[in-house]
Amino acid sequence: MDFDRSGLVALIKREFKLNWHGVHGANHWARVLHHGKTIGTIRKADLLVIELFGFLHDSCRFDEHRDLLHGKRAAEFAHGIQGTFFQLTPKQLDTLCYAMKHHSGGEVSTNKTIQTCWDADRLDLGRVRIIPSPQYLSKQAALLIDTAYDWSIQVPRKHHVR
Repeated sequence: MDFDRSGLVALIKREFKLNWHGVHGANHWARVLHHGKTIGTIRKADLLVIELFGFLHDSCRFDEHRDLLHGKRAAEFAHGIQGTFFQLTPKQLDTLCYAMKHHSGGEVSTNKTIQTCWDADRLDLGRVRIIPSPQYLSKQAALLIDTAYDWSIQVPRKHHVR
């Protein structure tokens, strides 16, 4: 699962249009990454795709509210940097891009990697005071709703986020 994490994060930080510490910023990505790795390990999903989703899914937002095309832009961004910071198979890239394009749409998926990406993002809805609905989560993720919500509403310590 080797890829250039520090290079990828540096690129995202340079290109990111929003507040790095905002509701869709680095603290959110860290929680999505944590949830994704936890659930993905249990479900035996593709952890590389899940990790890249965590970093990239909201990286191309133009605002903190309603930005319907941010997932599509994130998928295009991933295509553009494929081979520079990470090297995915065509199937992995398709999975990552599908997960990013549709992560805000309220869908559920039978693909364990895609659903895990969406679970990870949905489990962090507590940051905007929304409790995720189990009907949109895998059964493994639904078990984490309360813990994830409590973690989401904690005020982050900025010195831990770079």
